[in-house]
Amino acid sequence: MLMKTLTRAVALAALLAPAFAGSADADSFVYVSNAKDGNISTYRLHEDGRLDPGKSVDVAPLVMPMTVHPDHTILYAGVRSEPFRLKAYRIDPGTGGLSPLGETPLPNNMLYLSMDRTGRYLFAASNSSNLIAVFGVDATGKVSDAPLQVVSTANYPHAIRIDADNRYLYVPTLAANGVEQLTFDAAGGKVAYNTPERVSTGDEKGPRHFVISPDNRQLYVVSQFRGEVIAFSIDAATGRLTRIGEVSGLPGNTDLHPGQERPPVSGQGVLPPDPKAIWAADIHITPDGRFVYMSERTTSQLIGFRRDEKTGQLTYLGATQTEAQPRGFAIDPSGRYLVATGEKSDQLTVYAINSEDGTLAARGRYPAGKGANWVEIVAAH
Repeated sequence: MLMKTLTRAVALAALLAPAFAGSADADSFVYVSNAKDGNISTYRLHEDGRLDPGKSVDVAPLVMPMTVHPDHTILYAGVRSEPFRLKAYRIDPGTGGLSPLGETPLPNNMLYLSMDRTGRYLFAASNSSNLIAVFGVDATGKVSDAPLQVVSTANYPHAIRIDADNRYLYVPTLAANGVEQLTFDAAGGKVAYNTPERVSTGDEKGPRHFVISPDNRQLYVVSQFRGEVIAFSIDAATGRLTRIGEVSGLPGNTDLHPGQERPPVSGQGVLPPDPKAIWAADIHITPDGRFVYMSERTTSQLIGFRRDEKTGQLTYLGATQTEAQPRGFAIDPSGRYLVATGEKSDQLTVYAINSEDGTLAARGRYPAGKGANWVEIVAAH
């Protein structure tokens, strides 16, 4: 196997633990939202991969999506229990600690947050009400009390992110099997549908989270129902997407069958988890654009792909067993480490990313909260 198993990872972490003592100062802060505990765990990530747990911050039940201000000074967290709201926290530049900055009502149950490149606007998506919203953000980081704009979408919008040029927004709609294409006017904070309004991912794919390559040339979206990554090229002049291919993250795996729509909030509703259904979740790309990783919750795996920097095509590398039901993970700004959590695990794992072949080697496991589901990593400054 190209990837190390979690069992071997634990043994490796135990062997390396003494060597971490007295190492260089941390270069990143890690934040994990814990839906069941209703809090955010904080950690300090050192240059050698060691993670120091810090203080947890109480937020509210079902605190889930998070995003960070482009200047790395503010963390925003969305609460998916009523009353729906957005919490803002100032990041201490020395310790990474969080201090409350205020809160803003949300128009509905918002499952994804992101910001524009200037830090003047915050975007939110709601799969339970089929809408996206744009909020203003002032110079202090405070979010406007009401959205500047609310836009209806196709069924189950599951993410919202802007391109590197701050001109085009994309919204995968899980139940509609498409990616919505929108333009963004940073002068007024207004969005409008591009032409065409959406591109298809193919039937029964369930497009979920996505990333845009660092060179702004491709968009990669996870197929929740099929465990694939679907690749699109981005037209630099128009922002329009063109599908260029897909690659399976579960090659030869005949034990699982295609997944299906689930309740808007994980763990709630009448549809029970299917132990044999594909249930892919998150996706991230290394800062150098060479490797892409996705998580699959049913098998509790992190799956790696190599990206061809000329064509944008992905090639399957292999899979790593990780924390139980890995809904969220993140890659640190240096591209050296990946931090993975599990909704059904009380631990998280730090992996070193091999810069040559993209393989993952576990560096250690650390305490995590209940229902851990979202990870943000911020460079210390």
